[in-house]
Amino acid sequence: MKSIFLCGFMGCGKTTVGRILAKKTGREFVDMDKYIEKKENMTVSEIFALHGEDYFRDLEHSVCAELSQKEDLIVATGGGALTYKRNSDIIRQNATVLYLSVPLDVIAKRLKNDTTRPLLQRPDKEQAMKELYDKRVPLYLDSASVIADASSKPNAVAELIIFTMGLKRGKSKAKEVNHSTKVL
Repeated sequence: MKSIFLCGFMGCGKTTVGRILAKKTGREFVDMDKYIEKKENMTVSEIFALHGEDYFRDLEHSVCAELSQKEDLIVATGGGALTYKRNSDIIRQNATVLYLSVPLDVIAKRLKNDTTRPLLQRPDKEQAMKELYDKRVPLYLDSASVIADASSKPNAVAELIIFTMGLKRGKSKAKEVNHSTKVL
């Protein structure tokens, strides 16, 4: 069945919820940034430093095309991947895009002590987060065919997605989901 690509703002739970979903449904989990790092044999930060953002975005696009051709995956996209229409378009051709929606105040609490996200390592962290959030959320909404409230615990979010989308547990295949937007 169609793969499911999770998108959303940093701290929304793409990786955590994605791993839980994969385990509960018997699907393979892929973290897109880790996948790119393995292919390139360097970190995303190193790719940016050595080759620049345009090079990284081209890699990201080729990985979106590659992974969207595969079935039965749960893919955690990078926070910026679906802010590019070409990535959204290519994924939506063959896969389901699920937006993990979390209000900004919840994101801020989750990322309060985070030191790993370069875009937030600034004195005006809260303002930077708000500006980026306001810019990205409409793009996630435009890309998504399914929207899930991801404010609660990751296991509860995964259970909501499984139940509402009619996903099979274990090694079974997932039910087809069309690209009309559903709100979970």
